[in-house]
Parts: sequence; C-alpha cells; structure tokens
Amino acid sequence: MNARGHIDRTVPVEGDHTRRRPEPGPIAVLPHADPVFVEAIEAAGGTVEPLSERTRGVVWLSARESSGLAAALDEHPDIHWVQLPWAGVDAFLELFKARAGEEWPLWTSAKGAYSEPVAEHALALTLATLRFIPQKSRASEWDPVRRGTSLYGRNVVIVGAGGIAQELLRLLAPFDTRVTVVRRRDAPVEGAERTVTGEHLADVLPDADVVVLAAAQSERTSGMLGEHELGLLKPSAVVVNIARGPLIDTDALVAALERGAIAGAGIDVTDPEPLPHGHPLFSAPNTVVTMHSADTPEMTRPLLAARIEHNVRAFLGDGDFIGVVDPEHGY
Repeated sequence: MNARGHIDRTVPVEGDHTRRRPEPGPIAVLPHADPVFVEAIEAAGGTVEPLSERTRGVVWLSARESSGLAAALDEHPDIHWVQLPWAGVDAFLELFKARAGEEWPLWTSAKGAYSEPVAEHALALTLATLRFIPQKSRASEWDPVRRGTSLYGRNVVIVGAGGIAQELLRLLAPFDTRVTVVRRRDAPVEGAERTVTGEHLADVLPDADVVVLAAAQSERTSGMLGEHELGLLKPSAVVVNIARGPLIDTDALVAALERGAIAGAGIDVTDPEPLPHGHPLFSAPNTVVTMHSADTPEMTRPLLAARIEHNVRAFLGDGDFIGVVDPEHGY
C-alpha cells in the first residue's frame, strides 16, 4: 500500500510496463456533465458522481478552463486519471508544468480520435490550393489564364507522425505521392517514402510541392515555419496547416503569399486565433482560412465518446489507455 493506503498495481499503461495503474473509482464529468459522455462512461461500467473526495477519475470537457481543472486537482489529490477533450493539449501546458514530477494524474487526450475528419480536411485544403480554388472562387471576372497543379506524383512533406499524419498518408496513397515525414525520431512511417528528424526540415523543403503541418504544438515546434523556411520553398509550393496556428509565423506567411514566394495556403488554424476582422491572411492570394473547422462538434462528439468509453474500461480494468499524454513533451 502507498501512503494513503491505496493498493499499488503495476501493469502496462499503453506500452509502459513500469508505471502503476490509476486507482479506479467514481468519475466526475467537468465542468458540466454532458449526457452524451455520461452515457459513454456508464456504458463502460463506470460510475458518474459529482466531484468529491471519492473521485478517482475526471473527464474534462473544456479546452479553455484549465484553471478550473487545476483547482479540482489541488482540492482532490486522489484523482488518478484525467481525460482531456482534444487531441492537442497546448491549453494545459502550464498545468503540466505546475505538476511536473507528480505521479498522478495519468493524463489522456483525444489524440488520434479525430484523425479521419482532420486528415480529410487536410486533403481538401491541399487539393483546393493546388488547383487555385481559393483564388478562383473570389474572381469577379473571367481569367483567361488557366492555373492549377495536380496532386498526382507530387512531393509532399508532412510534419508530424501522429494519427492525423497516418490517416493522411492513407488518403494520399491513390495519388502516388512521394511523402517525406518529419518527426522527432527518424523511425520509418508506413506509407512514407522517407522519414527525417526535425533538424532536417530545411533539407526537405526545397523539393516539396505540398507542406502539411500535423504536429503538436510545443516549444520545439512553435514557429517552425518562419521566414527562412518559407523562403526555401519553391514558388509553386503550397502550405497546409491543420495542427496549431503558432507553428507558422503568420506575418512571414502573409509576406510570402503576397510576393508570390509560394503558390497558396490552406489554413485551418491561425495565430492569433480567432483571426481579427480584416486580417491580411484572409485576403492573401490563393489562400483559404477555414476557421478551425477541420473537425466540428458534430464530427467529434461520437469520436470523443468512443475514446472515453475505451479509457473508462482501461481505468476500471487492466486494459491499455489510448492517447496517454507525456506532460514533459507536451503531447
């Protein structure tokens, strides 16, 4: 038993064979109990109760109220597991730092759960920008110049190797693209022709026809596509961001688009976000800003419910959690 009298149980947690499992118990759904997710917990055999000293798990449904979660954890130190609502956990980085070195809670996110709709959106933005759909859709008179590039056989650089990147690789396969994945490790990724580490990003940009950002936001990735990196791209290349806005230097992107240094951009996430009214990115040549709609609530609610149900079963039994977060690396 540990200091609080809890039984120690050492079993795998998503491949980790040394970490103790969270202690099961009642689960609180915060800050407000959504019936869809309450039903998911109960379907997995869990018990939903208001936050109390009995609480051992928390399903947190807000991406903007991390201070409320911090208070709940401070007041109830026996909470062993927290499920976060989105694939990205950048809204909780300060909370991770504040609790660095603490064994509990085990954090899980929705990473990988929304891969299909987001990858689909990335493909849509890629096709739209290569074929100059944003520019053509704004036209008020007939342009005699035919513009557009096929995706077939193009060089695609995907930054990131998570669920979205893997699903995008599957969607790109029929186009016979040559894909380079940029990630933290250079281990091969199925469907990619080659894999390089982030230190070699500048080496692969000059040959890219499409650059897709699908990496988590962290100190390492913020600003990774700046003036220098955009300057390495050829004028026919397009940039797609379905990750987080701060991965791109917005001012540098606008400047590159306006001077024709790159051919276009498909941007679902921005920095700042929301993008202010009249921001030049909205009107940049051959650019579409889709206002963080790659995955809508209609798409994500059933997917998050399925993730919660799976992780509640793991919490109550001996199964592996999905989407375990590494607080040290921030994803």
